[in-house]
Amino acid sequence: MPERTFTAADADCRVYTFKEGVLAAVAHDLMLRVERFSVVVDEERGCVNASLDAASLRVVTAMKHGREAPELLASHNFEKIEENLRNDVLEVRRFPKVEFRSSALTPEGEGYRVEGELQLHGRTRSLRCMALREGDVWRAEVELHQPDFGIRPFTAMLGALRVKPLVTIVISVPV
Repeated sequence: MPERTFTAADADCRVYTFKEGVLAAVAHDLMLRVERFSVVVDEERGCVNASLDAASLRVVTAMKHGREAPELLASHNFEKIEENLRNDVLEVRRFPKVEFRSSALTPEGEGYRVEGELQLHGRTRSLRCMALREGDVWRAEVELHQPDFGIRPFTAMLGALRVKPLVTIVISVPV
């Protein structure tokens, strides 16, 4: 199969954040979407490379118990959350891109083990995940520990409300 390139027009990249702290009951877990990215898959050479625009992260909805809960978050809050993400959390002026370069794409079970390096917020770390076929898409899910990349998770109200250090990233591309 030749090299294939996917973008937000035909693929999906979601980021899930989770709340914690004394005031967590008044906060929301969030589903975010990356609106500008490319994923290049070359099965013959056994590699996957991705480039994501950190400034293109957008709020999709609030989540409750793992389910979408749009009624919990007014749309006028989206812009403030996105501004905090861009300016305070990801510092997109200093670190505009997120890059992944695979070093191995190995068939394993019903999918592929993907290994490589992720460059995020000016730091590079090893990354490993599984890509599994789910219907008409390949889906890869990975948890990232934000402090490993020098990212201080969002806090408010003197730390009584905060985002957990672990976020979940899910990327889906067509088969």
